[in-house]
Amino acid sequence: MVDWSLAASTGALLVRGGPVVDRGEADEAVAELRELTSEAEGHVRELTGLGLDLPMLPAEVVDRPGWVRSAAAGLDALTGRALPEAQGGPLAPVLAGGAGVQTGLVLAFLASRVLGQYDPFGGPERQGQLVLVAPNVVAAERAMDVPGHDFRLWVCLHECTHRLQFTAVTWLRDYFADEVERLIGGLAGRDADGLSDLVGRLPDTIKQIGKGKAGGAGLAELLQSPGERAVFDRLLALSTLLEGHADFVMDAVGPRVVPSVELIRSRFTARRKGGGLIDRVLRSLLGVDAKMRQYEQGAKFTKHVVEAVGMDGFNAVWTSPNTLPTRAEITDPAAWVRRLHG
Repeated sequence: MVDWSLAASTGALLVRGGPVVDRGEADEAVAELRELTSEAEGHVRELTGLGLDLPMLPAEVVDRPGWVRSAAAGLDALTGRALPEAQGGPLAPVLAGGAGVQTGLVLAFLASRVLGQYDPFGGPERQGQLVLVAPNVVAAERAMDVPGHDFRLWVCLHECTHRLQFTAVTWLRDYFADEVERLIGGLAGRDADGLSDLVGRLPDTIKQIGKGKAGGAGLAELLQSPGERAVFDRLLALSTLLEGHADFVMDAVGPRVVPSVELIRSRFTARRKGGGLIDRVLRSLLGVDAKMRQYEQGAKFTKHVVEAVGMDGFNAVWTSPNTLPTRAEITDPAAWVRRLHG
């Protein structure tokens, strides 16, 4: 489907340069981010009780092209499970090349915004890698005029929470990959009748969105078959939980170890909503705005559950796929509490 090597090279070539930083300041930022990941993960383990017996692993601190290459490699590993064999006949290389260039453009856009991420399918031997994008962290702390050390630790708290979600919850990585495989496999496996039905529904679907009757759903979601929608709902609920849980943790730990956490949170929230017209349009098309709503919904879910049954009660969410919240429960956390705790 995508020539990931071409996507990586295209994105790395087109990504904008980072902030102007002298060599000494750059080296200091890289070294501090590496050191803070261990400190941050210790705080996260203490609060959540996750991964207490796991070894502390280092983070990879990269520049923007480095993030593009890392993201492309992780996506290649993930989608390769869903489509392990080349498809599309003799035109496949051409189509994959076109998709690779388009994907590279998207990665170039995102590479100037991502502060860090945990990729469960990247890194050494594809066992997962925590990546922090140093120029973006420095650019963000400068733009918001917040203390650099505090902001860097705050970012590490979020990303280390993601790492613990996937390393302490041993079944989560394969479950996520299997769900993505089902979704991509279903889309790729549509026959001619299925594609014809999709095209036939497209005009009415666009009108539905234009009249505001889509209920917040995007075009891709509205065009899904019932089976695809079920998988999509599970993935959306999971990603909302993961992002919201990480946001909750970084703010719960923050007051003890990040003195300026309230200032950082208020300015960071405002920054998430900012940007010019073109930037906002691109974020909407790429689903970045939907991602922002996930942070808020998932954090509210986590906060409600922790207040109702404590952190140990919340951690029942990690027992098995059956204990994950449904998409409906994400916005009705009391329903999840009743289902799991009576």
